[in-house]
Amino acid sequence: MVRRQRDADRAVRPKLRSPGHPKYQRPVEAGFWVLISQGLLAEEAAEQLGVAPAVTARWFRNAGGMPPSNVNYQPSGRYLSFIEREEIALLRVQGKGVREIARAIGRDPGTISRELRRNAATRSTNPGYRASVAQWKADMAARRPKVAKLVANPRLREYVQDRLSGEITHPGGVTVAGPVSPRFTGRNKPHRKDRAWVLAWSPEQIANRIKVDFPDDESMRISHEAIYQALYIEGRGALKRELVWCLRTGRALRAPRERSRRKTWAHVTPGTLISERPAEVADRAVPGHWEGDLLIGLERSAIGTVVERTTRYTKLVHLPREEGYRHKETPRNGPALAGYGAITMKNALASAMSTLPEELVRSLTWDRGKEMSAHAQFRVETGIPVFFADPQSPWQRGTNENTNGLLRQYFPKGTDLSRWGAEDIEAVAYALNTRPRKSLGWKTPAEAFNEQLLLVQQAGVASTG
Repeated sequence: MVRRQRDADRAVRPKLRSPGHPKYQRPVEAGFWVLISQGLLAEEAAEQLGVAPAVTARWFRNAGGMPPSNVNYQPSGRYLSFIEREEIALLRVQGKGVREIARAIGRDPGTISRELRRNAATRSTNPGYRASVAQWKADMAARRPKVAKLVANPRLREYVQDRLSGEITHPGGVTVAGPVSPRFTGRNKPHRKDRAWVLAWSPEQIANRIKVDFPDDESMRISHEAIYQALYIEGRGALKRELVWCLRTGRALRAPRERSRRKTWAHVTPGTLISERPAEVADRAVPGHWEGDLLIGLERSAIGTVVERTTRYTKLVHLPREEGYRHKETPRNGPALAGYGAITMKNALASAMSTLPEELVRSLTWDRGKEMSAHAQFRVETGIPVFFADPQSPWQRGTNENTNGLLRQYFPKGTDLSRWGAEDIEAVAYALNTRPRKSLGWKTPAEAFNEQLLLVQQAGVASTG
């Protein structure tokens, strides 16, 4: 009877692959995607969840960088939950029988009997019933993956694939081969290498144009998100993975939007993100918060610009080239001699800001340029905290960007800025600081800044008196 029942169980379920490590529970995986949406890397999320980094990296890669649609799925009470399976495992270890376990958890004895036979751990040195293995087997058996639209409709797949990777031609119809692209490795687009010349329609263009090309054929319809999923999600089986190189970005995995705001370069640590900057900076009511960037000129010449947010007072930092610099002749991976290497920039900026009272230098917000890689040393030496704006967000340093636009009248793009000495750029800063501003009620930045200096001095006298 027992053998016949086991044969019946195996007849309704295909043979499962070797389980290996039991699958992590759904709440753990859901928590992983919550951390990813906050901008954390897969390795950082693994550390917080107590999961192996290789596992979280596999979750991220297999899902194409985006959370699966079923990650927050909650099973109905019809099926055994993980908590019930833990109860079954504990009662089974205590030697309880099938009917006694069924009464304890409020289930039918047949349900418990099938659970113990179907989902027992059979590949362990100590065979028996384990809740984690049982849950993994139940999840595997319950999967009912839907066939992708591009798999079921070859005509639609051919249309999409041709617009993504089709050959480009002359107006006369002659094919242009273009460069030979490198071998696809499954990683991001090749750095500083050729990419194939293809039609490269975006998924959104394809999804909307197909309605124009086939207005009466409802089978020729697809959303741009379905095309992205066919490219990025492993196992969909619709489009080849290497077609991601036909997209504008060419990236092999989708990047959560929040990640670009939290971490892009190694020198931008979590504590230096603009979101960590004091809230008082936003309304400009408290003076002493500065914004900075570089003006880049011809042949890697540069001038540092620092602007105070409240008074619009500007300081320019002279960054002369160091001895031994030769344009296009400097050894590769050699010392930074252009004048705005990390250490040189740190020293020059610290020298410029050290002339100001502490009350008027509360923070510095910089672009994400590598010239401020030594910001930690800069803070130790000057006591000025440095914060970095989000990538591609110049409005977060709007005062500095506006000032740089004014400075381009004196230092146009495409000119060599190294020809100007410290006295020259100081004169330009003076001209800018003595120009009346509408935002200051037609006061000059120098007058507004001097008012703040007087307030600081009066406060100092009052405190000592």
